[in-house]
Amino acid sequence: METFQQEEQAETETQPPTEEKINWGRFALDLVETLVLAVVLFVGINTVSARVRVDGTSMVPTLQDGEFVLVNKLSYRFGDVTRGDIIVFHFPLNPQEDLIKRVIGLPGDQVKIENGQVFVNGALLNETYIAAPPNYASDWQVPADNFFVLGDNRNNSSDSHSWGLLPSDKIVGKAVLIYWPPPLWKVIQHPDILAVQ
Repeated sequence: METFQQEEQAETETQPPTEEKINWGRFALDLVETLVLAVVLFVGINTVSARVRVDGTSMVPTLQDGEFVLVNKLSYRFGDVTRGDIIVFHFPLNPQEDLIKRVIGLPGDQVKIENGQVFVNGALLNETYIAAPPNYASDWQVPADNFFVLGDNRNNSSDSHSWGLLPSDKIVGKAVLIYWPPPLWKVIQHPDILAVQ
């Protein structure tokens, strides 16, 4: 009788470590599954979108310095760039730097700036979003696979009027949403700018 009780005690003493091994194994499996899911989500989200911090005042009043913008990287795989779109692109003179500007001229367009007004193919743009009229004048012919972009803060922006045209292969995507800081959350408007005032 005494021997049977001792054997029973020995069996009960050896069972918890087996359960403990099973629990540690389950924990490790859960951890690996969570990490794999996190990596898949991270890669998936970065494939379709980008998050960009606005540095500087070149897009004031539309975008403020320090705001964070969500960019749709698939926009132009399923649709065309249109005038008025706010886009993020790799700066042609320094591809490591990303800029954000508004599309003014499309391939084939004639862009002319004079007397503080912007004309595309002879039509005056309706630009209610700019900080002030441009204090420079010139004209550009936009070739195929290129775009003419300007900052909304026309007189304080490094853009096509100063460094030239934007090749289409430098475009990252379309800015769609200001998501930080939270009180300023809003969808970014892309108005039809070719309506004559």
